[in-house]
Amino acid sequence: MSTVTFKTDPGFCPDCGSILPLLVDVGGVACYSCKRNWGVEVFGDMAVSYTLNFNSKDAYASSARQGEAADDEDEAEGPVVERRCPQCQNDKMSYATLQLRSADEGQTVFYTCTKCRFKETENS
Repeated sequence: MSTVTFKTDPGFCPDCGSILPLLVDVGGVACYSCKRNWGVEVFGDMAVSYTLNFNSKDAYASSARQGEAADDEDEAEGPVVERRCPQCQNDKMSYATLQLRSADEGQTVFYTCTKCRFKETENS
């Protein structure tokens, strides 16, 4: 049996100190760094636990009912500004920005009419 060079916490290789991979169903683990094989005892009394939280089915039903009552502005593709649509003359458009050109140039702004969904762009 080889001598342990330093004391480590469970889950770490006692020879080199590297974190050990997770255990599989059968057998021990091999350290990624020093390649030494270890048995399950190297993990001590470690245990992994987790909790899954599910939404209730009512959460989805209530959000669907709220969506039915929404007006056109709630369905906008981003923040809404006062800008006249050239197609339907609606005075509200939503917008989104993207950096399509080099970083030292302005962003491209994409406007979408909240009424007819007409799209137009503007380079800043």
